[in-house]
Amino acid sequence: MLKVGSGAQIPAFRVMDVIAAANRREAELPPGAPRMLRMEIGQPALGAPASSRAAVIAALQDDHPLGYTEALGLPDLRARIAAHIQDWYGQSVPTSRIAITTGGSGAFPLAFLAAFNPGDRVALAAPYYPPYVNILLALGIQPVVFQATMESRFQPTIAMLEKLDPLPDGLIVASPSNPAGTMLHPDELAALARWCHAHGVRLISDEIYHGLTWDSQGVTAAAFSPSAIVVNSFSKYFSMTGWRIGWLVLPEDLVRPVERLAQNLAICAPHVAQIAAAAAFDAHPELRARAAGYLDARNHLQAALRRAGFTRLSPAEGAFYIFADIADRGEPSPDFCARMLHEASIACTPGVDFDPERGNDFIRFSYCGPIEDVIEAGERLQSWR
Repeated sequence: MLKVGSGAQIPAFRVMDVIAAANRREAELPPGAPRMLRMEIGQPALGAPASSRAAVIAALQDDHPLGYTEALGLPDLRARIAAHIQDWYGQSVPTSRIAITTGGSGAFPLAFLAAFNPGDRVALAAPYYPPYVNILLALGIQPVVFQATMESRFQPTIAMLEKLDPLPDGLIVASPSNPAGTMLHPDELAALARWCHAHGVRLISDEIYHGLTWDSQGVTAAAFSPSAIVVNSFSKYFSMTGWRIGWLVLPEDLVRPVERLAQNLAICAPHVAQIAAAAAFDAHPELRARAAGYLDARNHLQAALRRAGFTRLSPAEGAFYIFADIADRGEPSPDFCARMLHEASIACTPGVDFDPERGNDFIRFSYCGPIEDVIEAGERLQSWR
């Protein structure tokens, strides 16, 4: 029998299975049945902004060759990201430290391979975005998962890290986070970043949901640590999920290692997506209006969930998720979500995708779809048990 590689054992990203189940259920709905409401995935309802679409059309009409770019990306796009960082955070980052990637998802393997060796230990708090752990496992890196609670807004603290023995080689944080939508406040991120740098722990800061923060503005770990790696993406605030374009802000010692990895693993991010991404920085008025719509949806959904009996909800300070405690419902989250799908035609994600230990007690709602769907979902949930 032929061997199967260890990477073949990587766990599923269960939300993708939920999408498939919702698609099947949607196809089975009889005429006149209530339509399926999709709250299982963090995909903005609207696509790339107008400026991005116009830039791509112009490139195609000009018979642009759309060939390989430099492995770290188009110089113009990297310069626009550097200007964006200065504008949003008041932080000066040289263009040379910015790497363009095939989405945020493509950034993580580059960061992990450059920063860690097989067998290294990388810590993160549960609940967490599942591909963090799954990619680490596929690369032979050991995830060290510790439990965060509603009381810490499901975010890690220095006290939690200091209980780990030995200290980890790395730490992954996300602010705003998926699935809880909670944030590390500026003083908290600063303290974690400085602690990691002082203790030789490589910090990886997932800032993919910046621009979608409701109670305070996001801050970047690059402002607090010269050794931190920052991951960002055009998928969420910029609404460009299918374009698969993201970026890394790298410490000096990892720029060339990431460039060599990118040369070999992907050559470069798609040229056409890089053109679209550069033009997206001209769309802030359009994108801020979309963000205001997500905030309105959050407020509607929070109120509706409480009326429907969901009394313990994550603070939902940013991103477009609410993590709801269903421990009092007496049903594991996969069964609860399956029943909601079939009885109420609402698709959402069971918490076991984000926390294998406690996930049966939680479900995640995404509210980045049309506001009409969010309002209707709230009404259905109030009459469904």
